[in-house]
Amino acid sequence: MKKLLLASIVTFSLMMSAQKKYVLVIHGGAGTILKSNMTTEKENAYKAKLTEALKAGYAEIQKGNTSIDAVAASIMIMEDSPLFNAGKGAVFTADGTNELDASIMYGKDKSAGAIAGVHTIKNPIKTAIAVMQKSEHVMLSGVGAEQFAKEQNLEIVDPKYFWTKDRWEGLQKLKQKEQSKTNKKVSQNTLPESYEIDQKFGTVGAVALDKNGNITAGTSTGGMTNKKYGRIGDAPIIGAGTYADSQVGISATGWGEYFIRATAARTIAAKMEYQNKDVRTAAQETIDEIEKMGGDGGLIALDKDGNIAMPFNTAGMYRGAITEDGEIMIEIYK
Repeated sequence: MKKLLLASIVTFSLMMSAQKKYVLVIHGGAGTILKSNMTTEKENAYKAKLTEALKAGYAEIQKGNTSIDAVAASIMIMEDSPLFNAGKGAVFTADGTNELDASIMYGKDKSAGAIAGVHTIKNPIKTAIAVMQKSEHVMLSGVGAEQFAKEQNLEIVDPKYFWTKDRWEGLQKLKQKEQSKTNKKVSQNTLPESYEIDQKFGTVGAVALDKNGNITAGTSTGGMTNKKYGRIGDAPIIGAGTYADSQVGISATGWGEYFIRATAARTIAAKMEYQNKDVRTAAQETIDEIEKMGGDGGLIALDKDGNIAMPFNTAGMYRGAITEDGEIMIEIYK
């Protein structure tokens, strides 16, 4: 087991050429992620945390637990890290608060759970799982979702827990730009100037394939910096930011409005089901369609045979995968 978990990190191209079977794929967000802007120390920190997330999920699979357990383990590692825009590292809204969203879907029976707009739940992905397994609903929001989490004895924290210096400073920069910009009409095809500084969509996600061949996909996010009016993106929306069936699982990250309009995650599954396309073709076509609409971001997908796809149209995307033999791949840049 130790040898498997200590397997060396290899490049994506080498892993793909070997046609290995993957059992877990993760992402930590896509956006303007440039090597020129990244210190060696910070790059190593991201790689270490992504590796930790992969190992946590892989351990669940090796123990014979479900893909739900694997997805939860991986995502919780990233939710607890200030490096990513989920949980502890969530960005701030225009009101200076953190609003968290998450969702999960189990491919075997297409059960699903999601929460949106919560402020006090330490690990949103755990509450999404509880919604799926212990309620008659699919999505809960706000105060109601937090009440449900308390009743399920899930960890509740003071909103101050989510405060981080980098995210707070990011909000202040956007507010300064917002105050100085001219009164410009914004449409669904135009990103407001007040968002332009913060193009690192740090949503996290995971898709796992367990030993019984069942797929689970999950996603967790803090949304967009400076978002207003209780804005909710694609992450908690089944079929947009998250989807899983018996053939494939998908988790997305990026400009959520476009992933919602494209029903991105479900579109990939539909292309595979009705057009008989492989996972890489279906995923790439979906990202290409989003780009044509004017949106950007990326996604991860894992099919029932262990094939993966990780397309994106941004400068970079934090991403990684692990094979059934424990070999790890981590990539950040284009």
